[in-house]
Amino acid sequence: MNIPNLFKIALKALANNKMRGFLTMLGIIIGVASVITMLAIGQGSKKSIQSQISEMGSNMIMIQPGADMRGGVRQSASAMETLKLTDFRNIVDETRFLAAVSPTVNSSGQIIYGGANKPTTIYGVNQDYLEIRRYSVNDGRMFSQQDIAGAAKVCVVGKTVVDELFINGENPVGKVIRFNKIPFTIIGVLAGKGYNGMGMDQDDVILAPFTTIQKRILAITHLQGVNASALKEEYTQQAIDEISAILRRNHKLKPDDADDFTIRSMEELSSMMTSTMNLLTVLLASVAGISLLVGGIGIMNIMYVSVTERTREIGLRMSIGAKGRDILSQFLIESILISVTGGLIGVLLGVVLSVLVNIGANFPIYIQTWSIILSFGVCTVTGVFFGWYPAKKAAGLDPIEAIRFE
Repeated sequence: MNIPNLFKIALKALANNKMRGFLTMLGIIIGVASVITMLAIGQGSKKSIQSQISEMGSNMIMIQPGADMRGGVRQSASAMETLKLTDFRNIVDETRFLAAVSPTVNSSGQIIYGGANKPTTIYGVNQDYLEIRRYSVNDGRMFSQQDIAGAAKVCVVGKTVVDELFINGENPVGKVIRFNKIPFTIIGVLAGKGYNGMGMDQDDVILAPFTTIQKRILAITHLQGVNASALKEEYTQQAIDEISAILRRNHKLKPDDADDFTIRSMEELSSMMTSTMNLLTVLLASVAGISLLVGGIGIMNIMYVSVTERTREIGLRMSIGAKGRDILSQFLIESILISVTGGLIGVLLGVVLSVLVNIGANFPIYIQTWSIILSFGVCTVTGVFFGWYPAKKAAGLDPIEAIRFE
């Protein structure tokens, strides 16, 4: 018996039991659709987080004072004054793997313009901060080195600050706002960036020369931190090693002394978030994959029923010359047709559901080709695996006993 005839017999058998065949496929359809949808959601979330981290500066390095023991009392990192301007200058002059470096100081307070006011934080930085944090000036200009040297009372503001203070829609460039009673002239407005992955509004920001914040607001000479960006993301660790060596030398730390500073990179955050999302994706796919297992068991159950129902037919076929392998192939083809057809419908349904999740729930999705191939491949293997044993049982029937079967 040739393959085309086997396919015709298998299709005819399925056509005679359309509803039963569809219900058998349903487990495979739901399983494949669930796997594709879950993987799309997981991969979409991972891509979204990576994109948001990239917008914040995927090669960004943050240096801050470390907590320390003073007089037997553990001091918080914010109370330490271990970072100096000398450290910043040495980092700029001596490192080979950094593209931009900015000192950072900040102060929280109330910003006022006319009758409008809002609580906010003003950040003291230099021009490199724009490159490090991927900001750009949309209107006006960034403050200059001359402004930093003279501790000028100028600032650059984000879109949220503009929207909340300048409610009449006037151009903020050139206007004077007050931060804790100190006047600042707005010389530039940053392009909007929106919220980041941690839910922080990146446009609720005011940037001013770090010397201005040091002298006119905080009255300090030390730095609260240093932000930098590596030449490339892959150079982040080399840059951290260089920074650590410079700071340990400047702070006269002995080889067995603990660092009095902390260095963090966005690469660490990216790696942690990616690892978490990969684990979550595998978990979601595994739960969805249980549906495929249930679908496979359904195929085995129906094929057993089919073998029992068609025992006399099997006996007649074998008595007129059909071999065991022909019977095996016939039932195996039926099983594969069920799983493959269910898989195709499941792939289509999975793609549609993924798009609906994206549109309806505004959830990021990313459908990868390998997830479709994997789901379809698994459902095909499932059909073969769970269809083989009933088919083998049918092929092993004794023709005489099969014909006598009632």
